Amino acid sequence: MVTNSDLGLQNHLDLMLSTELFGGFSRHNLNKLFDHHNYKIKRYRKNQVIHFENELCRSMDMVLAGRLSVQKINEEGNVLKVAEFDAGDTLGANLLFATSNLYPLTVVAESEAIVLHIYRELVLNLTQQSLDFTAALLAEISNKALILTGKIDTLSLTTIRERIISFLRYQHHQQKSDVIHLGMSKKELAERFGVQRTSLSRELNKMRRDGLIEYDAKTITIKKLNGI
Repeated sequence: MVTNSDLGLQNHLDLMLSTELFGGFSRHNLNKLFDHHNYKIKRYRKNQVIHFENELCRSMDMVLAGRLSVQKINEEGNVLKVAEFDAGDTLGANLLFATSNLYPLTVVAESEAIVLHIYRELVLNLTQQSLDFTAALLAEISNKALILTGKIDTLSLTTIRERIISFLRYQHHQQKSDVIHLGMSKKELAERFGVQRTSLSRELNKMRRDGLIEYDAKTITIKKLNGI
């Protein structure tokens, strides 16, 4: 349970100083820089929308507690989770200084969450005060661009099977095993693919009948690597 006492900056300095962005600052300097109040700390309920699609981006956000997700709901009502952000992660840096700085997707609290909203003026001040912060900020922006590129590649795959195969190939490379440990529920996997849970189950059953895979609640086993 998040209380009002959790919304003070002092309660979160240790987390902030442990990140790449703020690791180059001393506690004293960080306190001094944030003393101008160009920021806001807010508490969000589970499933509460933090930023709507096409909303103007006015801040770089850091998750101080809980989890956020960036998602898209298509015309069929399918939810596609593009990315998830945990405590210490940031989002919005790639939009804050863009010419067209509108959120392309919706940001939602996956759980009860606390978010630090750092406004543009303070972000600029932080870059002027620390080269380490500037370098980490540029890395953040670049990494977010890579995530978006990878998601666009996934969305360009027209069938559910193609999306499953792309996922299995990547996980096979990462895990170096034919037994792929999912680390998420089938519902969460369906949301990542932007399809209904029943549609994913139907395609997995077809792939099982075709002799390509075997699966249970926590794993998918590749039976024919060449087929995948």
